[in-house]
Amino acid sequence: MDNPQDDIGSKRFFLTPSHPCSYLDDREAHTLFLDPRDTHSPQTYSTLTKLGFRRSGGHLYRPHCGTCTQCIPTRIPVDQFVYSRRFRRVLKQNEDLVVRFEPAMYTGRNYDLYDRYIAARHQDGDMFPPTPEQFRAFLLASWSETRFLSMYLDDELVCIAATDLMSHGLSAIYTFFDPALDHRSLGVFAILKQLEACRERGLPFLYLGYWIEDCEKMSYKTDYRPIELLIDHRWVRS
Repeated sequence: MDNPQDDIGSKRFFLTPSHPCSYLDDREAHTLFLDPRDTHSPQTYSTLTKLGFRRSGGHLYRPHCGTCTQCIPTRIPVDQFVYSRRFRRVLKQNEDLVVRFEPAMYTGRNYDLYDRYIAARHQDGDMFPPTPEQFRAFLLASWSETRFLSMYLDDELVCIAATDLMSHGLSAIYTFFDPALDHRSLGVFAILKQLEACRERGLPFLYLGYWIEDCEKMSYKTDYRPIELLIDHRWVRS
């Protein structure tokens, strides 16, 4: 496993009480959080990401559920990634999009896209109904180097991939897009463009969050090969 550079052992963490799992209907979950009163920094974030943590808003967390180990942190080793025929097709299909990194912020246009996506794709989840406050609390953090990878079709915003910049990689936080363009596979396209951004910056990894084999919404991550999984505190290539 990568050697952390921060003195993580001196930091305080809190374990939540049992709560319903967001991914598996028949499970209860516990979540480990870095003390929100702790000084959060890009360096701490990078170190904890290597240890399987994720960012949600200004919080750093990871599942900590005892005997259940379904949530497995994943990352793509950028230089080893293989473009399948499917991925090349998605790139070609979206050649007409203009893609650029922009400041991560709340705007009416950004929120409108988020609102339409959540309403179309997640009416049965705890993110519905969306609100501007939820948008800010989920995607933004004052201490994180976050960018929006924004995609435009004829000057119309059609997709945003919230992306965090770290010393050793990018972290794909969340992607939302125009539901009417589902046929374009914009979620896949966003990951491919984030891999491209890693390559341009000389960053070795793209972090995708948790792979959950028994959850359809989260199982897609192993479509990207090779993939590295954090198992028993070691990154294992699959």
